[in-house]
Amino acid sequence: MSPHIASQRLRLYDSEELEGVLQAMARQAAALLPPTQAALIGIQRRGEPLAQRLQQHLSRLTGQPELPVYPLKVKRYADDLKVLHAHTELTENPMLGELDLANTTLLVVDDVLFEGHSLLRTCAYLAQLGARRVYTAILVDRHVCQQPIRADIVGVHLQVAARDIVECHVPPYETEFCIEVWRHGAAR
Repeated sequence: MSPHIASQRLRLYDSEELEGVLQAMARQAAALLPPTQAALIGIQRRGEPLAQRLQQHLSRLTGQPELPVYPLKVKRYADDLKVLHAHTELTENPMLGELDLANTTLLVVDDVLFEGHSLLRTCAYLAQLGARRVYTAILVDRHVCQQPIRADIVGVHLQVAARDIVECHVPPYETEFCIEVWRHGAAR
């Protein structure tokens, strides 16, 4: 007889609630970022559209032009948290090499801080390029980070079971902006 695994999907935040979370994150970002010589780095996939949403909130809040957003492809895990790469894969963005990174304040944006591999790899890459001031903004911090990295701005703090999967649904990759937890039940 095979064990039956009960699983459950729970919606924790809907689009309206997340817009409020992004507004609060934008207020924190405005306190850290100068109005000029600043840029957002969106970790692909979902960090990039989150950076674009944050960019719009920051512009409305400060009355300043929108800060540029630079995508950076970083990959370690599949969406179901299976390790895809033994070492975190990063695809360089040549546009970053054209910036005066020593005099530009950067805000790295990602969806979920899990073990910290992607965020650490991104910050190390930016430091290699000459960045001096790098801050980090995460929509969801799971508080299980195993790397010497932390988020300067956190939208939502979640402590869920290690086997549970936190899913940030961010358009254009999903139709609705929300956070769900896919909770895996115990075998019966």
